[in-house]
Amino acid sequence: MRIGELAQATGTTTKTLRFYENQGLLPPAERTPAGYRDYTDDIVARLDFIHRGQAAGLSLAQIRQIVDIRGAGEAPCEHVRTLLDTRLSDLEQQINQLIALRETITQLRDQAAQVEPDTCSADQVCRYL
Repeated sequence: MRIGELAQATGTTTKTLRFYENQGLLPPAERTPAGYRDYTDDIVARLDFIHRGQAAGLSLAQIRQIVDIRGAGEAPCEHVRTLLDTRLSDLEQQINQLIALRETITQLRDQAAQVEPDTCSADQVCRYL
């Protein structure tokens, strides 16, 4: 399968495919006599895996680690579980930070609703903050 066909089949750009190959996420493609990349059909599954990893919030470097573990003949599932646990913990922390930020902004907005904007003195930028 040529690079353009693969890009179209997977919703990826040819530039992205070349980048993935350069970064080791995809194995080097075979070349036609004319020098065109010629991918095997199993690359579609690899790209699907990369997209699922990105959708889970994993970085390309983390996905590369997983691919490398599999390439060494080992099952990467324990490593993936650890990455997902870390990602979940990070998300919980971000959610808590966003909840706290929402509470702060809500309080500021409530205070701002009770004060007329033209009551700010000249030495204040804005009394709402």
